[in-house]
Amino acid sequence: MASNELVTASGGKPYLYGSELPTARGIQGIDQSDWDAVERLLRVWHDKQPGNILRTLYYNAHERLKDFGISMPDKIKSKMVCPPVGWPAKAVRTLADLSAFEGFRTDTAEDGALASDVDGLFETNALDTVVSQTIVSAYKHSCAFLTVSTGEDGTPRITPRSAEWSSAVWDTLHNRIGSALTITDADEDGDITGFDVWMPDRLYVCSKQAGRWTAEARVTNYGRPTVAALCYDPQLDRPFGRSRITRPLMSLTDIAFRTLVRMEGNAEFYSSPKVWFLGMGPSALKSDTWSSLISAINAVSRDENDEIPTMQQIQQASMQPHSDMLRTIAMLVASETSLPVNDLGITMDNPASAEAMAAAERKLSREADRQNRLFSRALKDAVAMALNLPAGETARITPVWAPTREISDAARADYYAKIAGVNADFADSDIGLTKAGLTFDEIQSFRAYQQRVKAQKSIEQLKQRVLPQQQEVTGDGGPEQPAGQPGPAEAAGTGAEGLPGQPR
Repeated sequence: MASNELVTASGGKPYLYGSELPTARGIQGIDQSDWDAVERLLRVWHDKQPGNILRTLYYNAHERLKDFGISMPDKIKSKMVCPPVGWPAKAVRTLADLSAFEGFRTDTAEDGALASDVDGLFETNALDTVVSQTIVSAYKHSCAFLTVSTGEDGTPRITPRSAEWSSAVWDTLHNRIGSALTITDADEDGDITGFDVWMPDRLYVCSKQAGRWTAEARVTNYGRPTVAALCYDPQLDRPFGRSRITRPLMSLTDIAFRTLVRMEGNAEFYSSPKVWFLGMGPSALKSDTWSSLISAINAVSRDENDEIPTMQQIQQASMQPHSDMLRTIAMLVASETSLPVNDLGITMDNPASAEAMAAAERKLSREADRQNRLFSRALKDAVAMALNLPAGETARITPVWAPTREISDAARADYYAKIAGVNADFADSDIGLTKAGLTFDEIQSFRAYQQRVKAQKSIEQLKQRVLPQQQEVTGDGGPEQPAGQPGPAEAAGTGAEGLPGQPR
């Protein structure tokens, strides 16, 4: 990292710096055959860290003003310490909000053990929260990771990892992650004191104690690193994707920042109009110029030539050019991020129609649908690693996402009724209930209700079959038997206990 300016965030909290990165040869416990792979991972993290920190600064609105040094007063520049533009965060969060992970749907046609294991994994690791955080991080830095390990109690653990604390190398031959590094600890100055290295068949847990690095090797024998990557817009030449906070977006944010600072300066001049007195010296005014301007009664005397001074007010420059420029920048940002321009705080002269707003939102929802399909593959890989599932078993697991488009209840009901009218199986299927507008949790609750009703009906049917038989055996409705004498069932030897001396 060339400069320390990007190391410290607002409030003095340091980012990871890694000024004294270890070498693999200096870490006791790492096999010699893995030295090159470990050093490559450390080098990748170090090279990518400045870009990751830069995008975090833009996301948190902590970037600094890039001034041309022409028209901005120094006092205004020094006071504008917090950028008033939050478009990078808007670009990330708006798309991330369309990827609401609800859980897994499992094919239980063969057995219910898999469904139970997947549900337990989901609840134990709080994957609804974990996946949401991981997606936001992926949109910020182009990728984020889910690592799979075993907890102290022996249960599988799925842990989210940010790109600021991780690095990975892609295995082009097998089209997957070849090795990965995740930083686990750092000191108060931002220097790394612990990290894990994920290799195909082993895991190195590295730590620094008393200035000395050591590594503990743990054998996994999984055949690949137990790390899954969630990437935004991966390409063949960029398998780890790209960030939503692109270079054009950062440049447009800088332009908007400067425009607002100029607008602020113009507003200061606009709020105090320039007044010129011709034929009157400065000594005629009070020492406090502002008091002279706002006084209820003001008077000046004639000059030495007995002439009356004249006053002229300079017309203030309009702020309209600044607002027009800001609107143009917002439209460029909308084109870059597929966000509706109204979401960027810009109101057009002619309000957009409902069809135009739906079309603008549809661009973003199509992108979210594509990303959800990519994220589903990473989640299925993570579940397969955690549960050690055989090849092909993940086909029975389907991640469930909330709909990316808002559809009216009337439209859903009409669609559901028309399809269910010609296909009765569709009406009670999970797909049909989803199209009807039920969420994943609501479908699960409905299935549990169906099971309770089915069980109750089975009990009632069993009662209806058993009760007549009991009445026939016990002679209900016939003459009452004298006390102490055996009934018909006992005399026939068909009682539950049988007759004395007879085999049961």
